[in-house]
Amino acid sequence: MDLPLKQIKNLLKTLEDGGASEFEYEDEKVRVRVSMARGAPVVSAAHAPQVTVTAAPAHAPVKEEKGDPSVVFITSPFVGTFYRAPAPDAEPFVEIGATVKKGQTLCIVEAMKLMNEIEAEFPGTILEALVENGQSVEFGQKLFKLKKS
Repeated sequence: MDLPLKQIKNLLKTLEDGGASEFEYEDEKVRVRVSMARGAPVVSAAHAPQVTVTAAPAHAPVKEEKGDPSVVFITSPFVGTFYRAPAPDAEPFVEIGATVKKGQTLCIVEAMKLMNEIEAEFPGTILEALVENGQSVEFGQKLFKLKKS
């Protein structure tokens, strides 16, 4: 069973607008799995007995700054809303100039009512916050500039 292109486009738009990274549907005749990996949607349709697995990044991609390999950008793994603190009246997770440890929470990106903590992938110093609290962010958008230690 083939899915019409219009239905696939509508599904991808709905997933992107909602900040979802994966969607799966199965009935007796067809199984459809959509996974948004690094901004490029991967769509697979198969008859129910087959299984298709598509890998997506587990956390925010990190991009190096040209010229200085120790300076990197922490980017958003989701479309959503950026929050620097766990609550409106709480202190930010990190301040500019703060030293962070690997695995330390840097911020939250809310996507589809889920609060996703974005963690540091390595130790370093926060050089700059590139997004304002409460601002909408896109997949791959730079959130922080960090100098690796």
